[in-house]
Amino acid sequence: MFNRTSLQVSAALASISLVAGCGVFSEDGGTADQKITVGTTSAPSSLDPAAAWDGSWELYRNVYQTLLSFPTGSVSPQPDAADCKFDGTSSQVFRCELHEGLKFSNGDELDAAAVKHSFDRIIKIDSPTGPAGLLGSLKSVKTEGDRVVVFQLKEPDATFPFILAAPAMSIVDPKDYPADKLRTGNEITGSGPYVLDGYEKKKKAELSKNPNYKGFADRKNNSVTIEYFEDSDTMVTALKDKRIDVIYRGLTASEVVDLQGKKGGDSGINLVESTGADIRYLVFNAKDPAVRKLPVRQAIAQVIDRGALVSTVYKGTAEPLYSMVPKGISGHTTSYFDRYGEPDPAKARRTLRAAGITEPVALTLGYTTDRYGSSTKAEFTEIKRQLEASGLFKVTLQGAPWDTFQESYGKGEYPVFGRGWFPDFPDPDNFIAPFVGKQNALKTPYENAKITKDLLPDSRRMTVRKDAADVLKAAQEALVDDTRLLPLWQGKLYVAGSEEIAGSERALDPQTVMQMWEFQRKASW
Repeated sequence: MFNRTSLQVSAALASISLVAGCGVFSEDGGTADQKITVGTTSAPSSLDPAAAWDGSWELYRNVYQTLLSFPTGSVSPQPDAADCKFDGTSSQVFRCELHEGLKFSNGDELDAAAVKHSFDRIIKIDSPTGPAGLLGSLKSVKTEGDRVVVFQLKEPDATFPFILAAPAMSIVDPKDYPADKLRTGNEITGSGPYVLDGYEKKKKAELSKNPNYKGFADRKNNSVTIEYFEDSDTMVTALKDKRIDVIYRGLTASEVVDLQGKKGGDSGINLVESTGADIRYLVFNAKDPAVRKLPVRQAIAQVIDRGALVSTVYKGTAEPLYSMVPKGISGHTTSYFDRYGEPDPAKARRTLRAAGITEPVALTLGYTTDRYGSSTKAEFTEIKRQLEASGLFKVTLQGAPWDTFQESYGKGEYPVFGRGWFPDFPDPDNFIAPFVGKQNALKTPYENAKITKDLLPDSRRMTVRKDAADVLKAAQEALVDDTRLLPLWQGKLYVAGSEEIAGSERALDPQTVMQMWEFQRKASW
């Protein structure tokens, strides 16, 4: 029979407090003999953590280890490979002591030198698609003996423990991961809950329990196969045919509705729904002759009808978003709605005419065809329809596979392009800081001194994160002033699984990253 479970992740995200250096660790209990097969449309772009600031983290969390982590139910970073805390009250020196006996999957010792190597190479390699931008506040990494690592920050940064808990900060073996270039091939040397036994790019990853693992994960299965699908239709069919056990990421709105109805119920599938912190938004390339003009960006913001977009395309599986900081995260506002109000093509026309723009503005909108699910094409078709219906724009759509899409927007080839954001950590800073500055996650420079020089540094001095809410609200207002980013919608998250599988309710951590070790077959209880 069909079951639907609602999981209120937002309650865990709404109140963020910093309690570094404490947590509870579990030894492996009994595990199921059967392996679990998980389907997703979100394939890794790279197996090297220094190269990816994207959904590749889904795999990283399960095969690599970080100093800190976010176990299910936690609202602040907890120990994984180390116990960590700030020295003093300045939030500028962060000290971590590694747990004893840590080893990589190949048997090599995981020591302080390996941690330093892992961070130094992210910065040195500075991959255009990598996470170096997350380490903007890091000045240096030093070691004290074999087990102590000291991070010296350029300025106080109370979010640094959250950054260390992100899968991008995975610890790698210096022997296998060069200091000055990315590792190639289809192998991984990590210290996480699982070992990567086999990998076929964009097809599958075979995982088995890491016998050397020492961390917080209580693994409830022995092995996991992750199958990467190009389209969700094939993936859902595989679930209904029992060729896979679980689906995460990639379900279209129609498929969710189908699984919630009689047809889904007859197939013996459970659907777990959670309030997500993932968002979708438009990015404006200020080097483009048209969208570099603020009135053009303002007119687009005045035309877009988010309500129609989510009802037409996403059928109740998403909700309109009027801030880069979503609901469920402390400090959420409705700043874009407060500024632009309801969709108003007439107001948009007046905005353009006041700027001397009398002809329809030609725009190219870029989007990825294979990263966020099969609904993305329909989403951009609806955006095109809305803009052209106003009579103010002439829109050309360009869809491309994720690898090509990343390369294209990194070169500035799209005047406007769509991106999604799954948070690195559940703090409002992480919905603002990654998108601003000369180097950012969008590879599209956006320099705003008020945000980067004043507001963000001020907020990072506040170790009690709720105290930073007013400052971060001001940062959201500054984003609206520029309208270089246009939030569209906030999604709900769904995990669909066979009724034989338990653990779906606990499988998502507060970063909305899948913890494969939570799945088990009910028959093994």
